[in-house]
Amino acid sequence: MSGPVSAPPATGRAPSYTAFGLRAEAEPLAPGLHIVATPIGNLKDISFRALSTLAAADAVLAEDTRTSKTLLAHYGIATPLLPYHEHNAAQMRPKILARLRQGGKLALISDAGTPLVSDPGYKLVAEVVEEGLPVTGIPGPSAVLAALVLAGLPTDRFFFEGFLPPKSAARKGRLTELAAIPGTLVFFESPRRLAEMLADAATVLGGRQGAVARELTKYYENVRRGALVELAAHYAEAEEARGEIVVLIGPPDTSAAAIQGDSLDEALRTALEKVSLKEAVAQVAAASGQPRRVVYARALELTRTP
Repeated sequence: MSGPVSAPPATGRAPSYTAFGLRAEAEPLAPGLHIVATPIGNLKDISFRALSTLAAADAVLAEDTRTSKTLLAHYGIATPLLPYHEHNAAQMRPKILARLRQGGKLALISDAGTPLVSDPGYKLVAEVVEEGLPVTGIPGPSAVLAALVLAGLPTDRFFFEGFLPPKSAARKGRLTELAAIPGTLVFFESPRRLAEMLADAATVLGGRQGAVARELTKYYENVRRGALVELAAHYAEAEEARGEIVVLIGPPDTSAAAIQGDSLDEALRTALEKVSLKEAVAQVAAASGQPRRVVYARALELTRTP
């Protein structure tokens, strides 16, 4: 939408929402930008505070107004929807900022979950903050956290990567860079690339444990856990997975003593028989706890030895 961000027409009726068959008036909303988390599947996962905010806002900035219209209609919310997405963000931001300067009350939502996580809201919030305008967060559902608590992997540290590159070579390169991170890795992935992504992860990261969480909070919710190589084999043979997918990969094993000396050489030789030097170094460094530079130096010595 290229037009101005305008106020909704006055109706004389207090903003409201409907829940459990009952109509409730929305609480007065302070001026500013309100970041509202919305359900990732199950519409019951929205909070009363989120409903009140969406109802009381002058307008709701939505990644896809068609998707968001269903949510608002379900709860009887009549607030106007305005599109804010990667294709129109540069044109919309100045208009949104102008409205906020005038004391406007705007809500920002994504297609599902918490805004700014893998969507274009970051630049808007950064500019709002830079101008000293108020920003309020209304927390709620997140596919990242929902998957993390179901995976059965360590939760004390985690790193959210989002989508990996679609091509195998670039994907392996990025996985190599992530291999030494001492926490659970969290990714979004497309159903059509899931098996290939898991195979590349098994190649680069070795025998780590992983989990594939699909359609979280929805009717067909499913979480499959296992070693990366097992998960890769399953999805290579199974029907193409459907729906929204979160892939989680456990951290490198640092509980065992680091592989050293002859054991390090043996691990490197085994890996070098199957994968490239770069991938072998990443695998052994991740599995052994040794610094990557140490493993790389030893790998170079082994490849030069007749």
